[in-house]
Amino acid sequence: MALQLKEIQAPVASEMIEFEQKFRSLMKSKVFLIDKIMSYIVKRKGKQMRPMFVFLSAGVCGTISERTYRGASLIELLHTASLVHDDVVDDSNFRRGFFSINALWKNKIAVLVGDYLLSRGLLLSVDHEDYDLLKIVSEAVREMSEGELLQMAKARSLDITEDLYYEVIRQKTASLIASCCAVGAASAEGDKETVIRMKEFGLSVGMAFQIKDDLFDYGTHEIGKPLGIDIKEKKMTLPLIYTLQQSTSSEKRRIKRIVKSNSQNQKKVQEVIDHVKTSGGIEYAESVMHDFYKKSTEILKEFPDSNYKTSLGQLVQFTIERSK
Repeated sequence: MALQLKEIQAPVASEMIEFEQKFRSLMKSKVFLIDKIMSYIVKRKGKQMRPMFVFLSAGVCGTISERTYRGASLIELLHTASLVHDDVVDDSNFRRGFFSINALWKNKIAVLVGDYLLSRGLLLSVDHEDYDLLKIVSEAVREMSEGELLQMAKARSLDITEDLYYEVIRQKTASLIASCCAVGAASAEGDKETVIRMKEFGLSVGMAFQIKDDLFDYGTHEIGKPLGIDIKEKKMTLPLIYTLQQSTSSEKRRIKRIVKSNSQNQKKVQEVIDHVKTSGGIEYAESVMHDFYKKSTEILKEFPDSNYKTSLGQLVQFTIERSK
């Protein structure tokens, strides 16, 4: 039977409760409107996987400290800011089944709220002189922005190669999980080499995580997002990139035409999904995902055995076995 997140987080369960309290107090503001929006953001939080990566990584590399709490808070503040801004960019009205900030309070307020969250994260680090943690997370935010812009620049042509796809997901998704693991290691006073290895571990996990997300688009499991949504949004994912590589030039043209011009037609989208399945695109993406997963487990083996290490391994397994 698959492990539940609650069981996986057991070694850091008390730290996660304390983190939640500290994070709530960080989100407080004297400005009524900001305070109201912050309360709404806290209420709709997700699985809290990022803080779990921070705390478990810190436990693997040394001792969980106040710096670990600040590092996890910094990541949550900056990541939440990026999500609020993303919803404005994407004109999205929902996030995890809740109304987005821009849907409830309009774009102008949502952008300012994102800026507020960003400044809270920066000040938290500067006030405590956690410059090493701030550098790790700031680099991740820069990479996430670059990855998003790189994907946008290439989306129109639909000519994304496999290597370019890996570069996009490394920046957009993997860099954040890598920063969680690096921040955890740095907060536990891990040496430079340890922080680098934990960052590499997190990068491999993030790559596997994103490929798993791509696979949901093809209905390979009970899914948490609408079938074919990536195709409808003209996103080039690994199963589709592999399929195009294997297709004849006429098949290629037909698939690209559907993605470009008929992506809102569910019947046409289903044609693409069926073609990806028969071309072996699903199996190929799964094998690449397992390669990244294997790489992450090899790095984790280098660290001393502990409950934290066991749970971190289970958390990685959870990310590629999840059903949504």
